[in-house]
Amino acid sequence: MDPFTLINKFYTPGTKLYQVLIEHSRIVTEKSLEIADTLPHLKPDIEFIRTAAMLHDIGIFLTRADSIGCRGTVPYICHGYLGRNLLDEQGLPPEYGLVCERHTGAGITRENILVNKLPLPPRDMVPISIEEKIICVADKYHSKNPLYADKKMTPPQIIAELEKIHPDHAKRFSIWAEEFNL
Repeated sequence: MDPFTLINKFYTPGTKLYQVLIEHSRIVTEKSLEIADTLPHLKPDIEFIRTAAMLHDIGIFLTRADSIGCRGTVPYICHGYLGRNLLDEQGLPPEYGLVCERHTGAGITRENILVNKLPLPPRDMVPISIEEKIICVADKYHSKNPLYADKKMTPPQIIAELEKIHPDHAKRFSIWAEEFNL
């Protein structure tokens, strides 16, 4: 499957948002493949990672995020589950949509959604498969925000940023970073 065919269905090549999405997705794909290459003992599905990492943020256009050109109507935190809905509607196997839904932060628990009254469906959205975890981790190394897009993040910096969101996010990332020898 060519992820660009699907991306081009929802994004206009040449626009700021298209450029932001493609650049970020390529960087996340490269980082995901770099991580996966060090984990042959876990047998990650490389072809799945190559496609799913390119599609992980496909739902951003439906959200509001002026800094990257998103002119949608819902908060940015919704892009994961909205991306899942898009991919499900396009008939992709559910594993692709789950990557979209589960990559935000270091995954979001049902409890976190309810306690913080987040505008998300009340269900666990935490990476489960090795491929979901790899893409989630790789995503944290690069920001789509132009103010930070050139900044190289290190695991300690990522952990500190995730700690600001919720200690559980930092803990999950720390566990995965150790498991992946980052």
